[in-house]
Amino acid sequence: MKPPAFAYCAPDTEEEVLSLLHEYGADAKLLAGGQSLMPLLNLRLARPAVLIDLNRVRTLQYITVADGHVRVGAMTRQRTCERSALIADRIPLLTDALRWAGHPQIRTRGTVGGSLAHADPAAELPAAAAVLGASFAIVGPQGTRVLPPEEFFVTYLTTAVGPEELLREVQFPAMSAEMGGAFLEVSRRQGDFALAGVAAVVIVRSGQIAQARIALTGVGATPIRAVEAEDFLASRRPDDRTLDELRALVSAHLSPPSDIHATAEYRRHAAGVLVARAVRSAAQRAERGAS
Repeated sequence: MKPPAFAYCAPDTEEEVLSLLHEYGADAKLLAGGQSLMPLLNLRLARPAVLIDLNRVRTLQYITVADGHVRVGAMTRQRTCERSALIADRIPLLTDALRWAGHPQIRTRGTVGGSLAHADPAAELPAAAAVLGASFAIVGPQGTRVLPPEEFFVTYLTTAVGPEELLREVQFPAMSAEMGGAFLEVSRRQGDFALAGVAAVVIVRSGQIAQARIALTGVGATPIRAVEAEDFLASRRPDDRTLDELRALVSAHLSPPSDIHATAEYRRHAAGVLVARAVRSAAQRAERGAS
């Protein structure tokens, strides 16, 4: 398989990238890690006139802390984040999620911004960003704008980033010491996209869940926040009875698609089971962190 013909640009600065995007607009594609774009090109499902390679733009590669947020440059490799002691300390849920993303070879080339901008609803990073309440800094001709997950993810493989805009960084709120997190998924093979997956963050006080945030992957066109489940868990103990009811509640409120990989029924059942397991694990971690 060979990609269609395209012009190739390798700018060194963000300003050059934005200039090229202004010149070519929707006819251009940004190349980050290439783990999603290159297969699309080879299958000729993407036919850009111009490919803009971001790998020389060093100002997009960083992990820093500011204002209680961990700021990750869009071109930061997934493997770099996975191995980061700072991220493991401040947002351990992200470390957990990244370990499920493809294989080490993919994470070594794949970037955080590339995965999020690709917006595959079965990927791990969109669900992690949704449950953590991350913010997306997008730069374009009108300056910089910052969007929450519910505005950034529009639908399947579609975000709010415009044809002349660039995702510059993702801002993750640091998890407090009383927060416990867990990421779980099920796939046909290790490294495949999730048939269903869940990211959960829980705070437990006096044996009861004070706060829960849950995001699902692989069961819709975007990462899905399980708001009904979050409300249900408030002030409840994370015991067997609560988790059994939670499993049934999650399954009842989902309308996932069927495809060649799994039926909607399977995805509903798997999502309910995974949410219950993730909440139990997150609650246990929260209790250990608070003690």
